[in-house]
Amino acid sequence: MSKEQVERRLAAILAADVAGYSRLMGADEEGTLASLRAHRRDFLDLKIAEHRGRIVKSTGDGLLIEFASVVDATRCALDVQHGMRERNTSVPQDKRLEFRIGINVGDVIVEDNDIFGDGVNVAARLEGIAEPGGIVISAVVRDAATNRVNAEFRDLGELSLKNIARPVRAFQVMFEADDRPNAAWAVADNIGAPGRPERPSIAVRPFVVLAEDRGLEFLATGLAEDVTALLARVPGFFLISRASSFAFRNPETPTSVVAQQLGVRYVLEGTVRAAGDQVRVSTQLADAATARILWFGKFAASRAETLELQDDIARGIIIELEPALTRAEVAVIRRQRPDNVDAWGCYHQAIDALGGHGWNEQTVAEAQDFLRRALELDSKFALARAHLGLLSAIAQNIGLVERSAELTQEALAAAERAIADDPGSSEVLGYSGCALSDLGHRRRGADILRQASEMDPSNAQAEVAFGAALAMLGDHDAGIGHMRLGIKISPRDRRLGYWGWVLGMFLLRANRAGEALEEARIAARRDPRLHLPLILEAAAQATLGRTELARAALTSARRIRPKLTRREIEISHGRRAAKVLAGVWDVD
Repeated sequence: MSKEQVERRLAAILAADVAGYSRLMGADEEGTLASLRAHRRDFLDLKIAEHRGRIVKSTGDGLLIEFASVVDATRCALDVQHGMRERNTSVPQDKRLEFRIGINVGDVIVEDNDIFGDGVNVAARLEGIAEPGGIVISAVVRDAATNRVNAEFRDLGELSLKNIARPVRAFQVMFEADDRPNAAWAVADNIGAPGRPERPSIAVRPFVVLAEDRGLEFLATGLAEDVTALLARVPGFFLISRASSFAFRNPETPTSVVAQQLGVRYVLEGTVRAAGDQVRVSTQLADAATARILWFGKFAASRAETLELQDDIARGIIIELEPALTRAEVAVIRRQRPDNVDAWGCYHQAIDALGGHGWNEQTVAEAQDFLRRALELDSKFALARAHLGLLSAIAQNIGLVERSAELTQEALAAAERAIADDPGSSEVLGYSGCALSDLGHRRRGADILRQASEMDPSNAQAEVAFGAALAMLGDHDAGIGHMRLGIKISPRDRRLGYWGWVLGMFLLRANRAGEALEEARIAARRDPRLHLPLILEAAAQATLGRTELARAALTSARRIRPKLTRREIEISHGRRAAKVLAGVWDVD
């Protein structure tokens, strides 16, 4: 049997569609359709004919065009994008029609004036990753168009495109006079500008809505904006502005392309979808260099409470994301030579030591060493100095370091200098004020902590510390109220175990043993590596007359901290707690 003759030819394929067409149609169906028809009639079709292109087919907002010449296809794309920008000058932003264009060269099968084949599929996928008003081309097109068109090309690397078996090397066309403020290439050119902080960088992409739902679109935009704003306060990371990262609205654009264009190390992405009466948000953090997912989080809220819970979801994302970012950065730091690690790198390693290995003499000493190294590299690093002062205060107050006048004076001096060096940072004031209060300068500490909370009402650490300072000044009810508020502000914070223990301590001192016991149990669940809540639980149980339960809790505490002594309990929990526990179990 003879095979049916198949017509093949080499062609340059241009695929184009209107960015955000569904949104535009949803907002103004008749107006959008009329505008598209006018653009086709008065401009697009004429340009295509001028460059000897053949419209193979049109599908609503999309066009597939065949050219015999790669140069003609590329010049046509450039003319179309320049012309559309001019035609959109007087059109409101939310009504503009902007095309995305992809160009490839390949062997195509011709049938009934239509064209098929891998070359067509690649062109369509390249169009899918182009930004509104942008052009993405394959390497073959770039080679043919170089020095023949008025444009430059940015290498996007080897991309894995949807349903394309092999990696495709792609280039973004950077054409002359491209002055769009949100254009990806305009952003990228500024990434290495002088004065940019030498810190690990991160970009937050617009969250993708997995449904045609106007309400969810508002939520997705709000969440991404809130997360961006909260990330801006995470110490040690350079955050790409919303105006830049939100230029990458197209979910088809690979993370590697976004990272390369924005010059970032990490990219945060998210999706929003409805599931019955709930809204579910999924987020992930990717390493741009390896495309490896570093962290994945899921969050849910009742549909009826979506707007009210938007802040909680955004804050929950940040609380879980921040430790993941720190771990990722520590991994990068450890791959470097020690002499290449900068002050921020040392700071991250200090945070990782405390967050990853619990509270003991070794981790405290390790964290202090990293913070001192950070200050050797940057003597004006106020956040590191404030953290060092607070760490020294806490270590003395919970019995991990022997209390001394010298250590106390060093910690006080560190806190005061940090305040002087950076009085406009809520984080610096929060840590420093807490250190001052913990070291006995309670009125001064409370005043500084009040400033920190007023400066940034979402600073949960400052709020909890302010409450503790008030309680130490004798106002237990107000102090407990502020501590509860701080915990509520940050419901997924990695420090909740420690904060819950502090709250429980003051509840016990206020003769509210039942509430103290409840907080101790919650704190122990939140941080199973922390021995302090178990000591508090034992003290509360003993106060309530439950000797066996108190003994069991104290035994659990000593499993975590075998070195535990009665003297240490007296330092960390007070003489009254140590006395009530003396009759339960002699830890000496």
